[in-house]
Amino acid sequence: MVTSDDTARVIAPPPLLALAVVVFGLLLDWLLPAYVLSLVLSLTERIMLSIILIGAGGTLGYAAVKTFRAAGTRVEPWKPSTVLVDGGVFAWLRNPMYVGGVLILAGLSVALASDWMLVLTILLVPVIHYGVVRREERYLAARFGEPYRQYMAQVPRYGWPF
Repeated sequence: MVTSDDTARVIAPPPLLALAVVVFGLLLDWLLPAYVLSLVLSLTERIMLSIILIGAGGTLGYAAVKTFRAAGTRVEPWKPSTVLVDGGVFAWLRNPMYVGGVLILAGLSVALASDWMLVLTILLVPVIHYGVVRREERYLAARFGEPYRQYMAQVPRYGWPF
């Protein structure tokens, strides 16, 4: 039986956090323009870098969503998880949606030469880590027990070994 307590209790839906970064970043660019990205990178360099970042982020996110849906569990971390997903992209990266989201935000920041959006994206990383990922980990460890703890020991959170 699923109860209202059967969730990770994340601080906010991650897409809403990403939207806040975009909106407040652009607002700050308008109020306090810095022009650092446009001075440091040429338009061609910004376009190339943003294509790489957005492409990599989109690929990770798409692969993760596809794997979740194939496994029959929910993508949204504020809803109950029904299956422990450890295949596909999750075999080498525990949080591909969050890594992908940060890469997309960074790519969008570079594409738009939005210095503040990039700063807010960097500040979003610990918010996602402590307000979403760590809460999900506690929830999944309680929900799936030893299989999840073994998965945590074998697969790094963000693709690198820490």
